[in-house]
Amino acid sequence: MNSNKTLNWFRKIAFAEGVSFLVLLGIAMPLKYFANLPKAVSVVGMIHGVLFVAFMVMAWETMGALNKKFGWFIKAFIASIIPFGTFVLDRELKKEQTAV
Repeated sequence: MNSNKTLNWFRKIAFAEGVSFLVLLGIAMPLKYFANLPKAVSVVGMIHGVLFVAFMVMAWETMGALNKKFGWFIKAFIASIIPFGTFVLDRELKKEQTAV
C-alpha cells in the first residue's frame, strides 16, 4: 500500500476512534452512572476498543510507510488517549498529506 493511501486510511480510523472516545465519555458514561444503563458502556466500549486497536495498528503501519521515528508513534498513542487528541493529530496529518 502506498504511503498516501496508508495515511488516508489512518486519518479515517483516527477520526472514527476519536468520535467513539467522545461518545464513550460524553454519552455512554453519563448513561451508565446517571440513567443506570450500563449496557451503553458495554456496547460503545466494545466499538471503541476495536477502533483503538485498529488505530494503533494503522499508526504502526503509517509510521513505517512515512518513514517516521518511533517518537511519532508515541505521539499518536498519546493523541488517542486524550479527548480531542486525534482531531488535533488529524490537522497535522492533513497538512502532511497535502505535502506528499
